[in-house]
Amino acid sequence: MLVELDAPLAPLTTLRLGGPARRLVTATTDDEVIETVRAADAAGEPLLVIGGGSNLVIGDRGFAGTVLRIATTGFALDGTELELAAGEVWSEAVARAVDAGLAGIEFLAGIPGSAGATPVQNVGAYGQEVATGITEVVAYDRRAGETVVLSNEECEFSYRHSRFKADPERYVVLRVRFRLEDADGLSTAVRYAEVARTLGVEAGERVDLATAYKTVLGLRAGKGMVLDPADHDTWSAGSFFTNPVLTADQYAAFLARLGDRSAPAYPAPGECTKTSAAWLIDQAGFGKGYGTGPATLSTKHTLALTNRGAATTEDLLALAREIRDGVRTAFGVDLVNEPVMIGVAL
Repeated sequence: MLVELDAPLAPLTTLRLGGPARRLVTATTDDEVIETVRAADAAGEPLLVIGGGSNLVIGDRGFAGTVLRIATTGFALDGTELELAAGEVWSEAVARAVDAGLAGIEFLAGIPGSAGATPVQNVGAYGQEVATGITEVVAYDRRAGETVVLSNEECEFSYRHSRFKADPERYVVLRVRFRLEDADGLSTAVRYAEVARTLGVEAGERVDLATAYKTVLGLRAGKGMVLDPADHDTWSAGSFFTNPVLTADQYAAFLARLGDRSAPAYPAPGECTKTSAAWLIDQAGFGKGYGTGPATLSTKHTLALTNRGAATTEDLLALAREIRDGVRTAFGVDLVNEPVMIGVAL
């Protein structure tokens, strides 16, 4: 277990933003994770848990407490059952599962961050989300002071949400268990229209597993969503805003604002309609590469807010607020940030 004082946090995030931690602890075993959490809680010390740092926006003042960096490792495959330690690099775990011929997470290729973060956000992309494959999550329950095993149902997954996100001060994820599928070298069904078009198949079809994986990697790279230290378009937190889910009344008001235009629309639970945040941003006048300062929209994707190399967190937030307010003015829709805000707010 490594302990550092006044440690920089920016290098630990994909945005490369944020001030220092008063104390940074890097834990490489579950026991070290639990020991650090218990000590912080006993001392009444503020605690921030990070993995790959891909979904964090940390304030320029940093964090005046203990930052626990989970660096545990473990990839255990038993038939189609996969257990990942929280600190495992997610993109590498997906590649290994595909190499083993198992489907179920192949459309989540190239997503940065750690395995332990995936159930918190119910990470999803290209028609797939981790909630469909997760069977159990092993976590330390800070309230009960013990390790617990939560079933898929107990995780309370929904769109980019979970029990862990709803109660962020309670659980620290230690391990994530998946049930994958041996489909004789085929992927799960293609659900996302862009993927289907690229592959030249109809939605609902299965394709070669490795081909599906490589196709998604290519699509993500083309949007600046695969980490590359030399490419500032990848210095982001991925999609900064979630796709809005509108009630029937909200959707009716939205349609009235559209006039002759036609916006993307998808059915959502509770008789709601989901629309595209990227479409809203673009149509509100914020195109790819928007901005002239040290923080701009990606030149490859309107949903990614990027650090061009010399930005501060406040630079990024100023751009986010401008975009949020512009979309609200144009369409009456409120965009919600997807990354977790630490010491700052929109």
